[in-house]
Amino acid sequence: MDQHNSISVRDGAASNSQRRYLVLDRTLPIRSESLFTQNDEVLITHQGEHYRLRRTRNGKLILTK
Repeated sequence: MDQHNSISVRDGAASNSQRRYLVLDRTLPIRSESLFTQNDEVLITHQGEHYRLRRTRNGKLILTK
């Protein structure tokens, strides 16, 4: 895997070149562990609508409006 793809969204210390790469690469994966650090639920706002992303006990993800 490319070193830039392993950058976590929590890594605030990304270099300028890494930040440029992150902006250009729209397919950069986000590890679900970084979203669910304290809860099994995340609220997402998209185009003014609110969505709930939930992690089940079995490790599955469910997105509801």
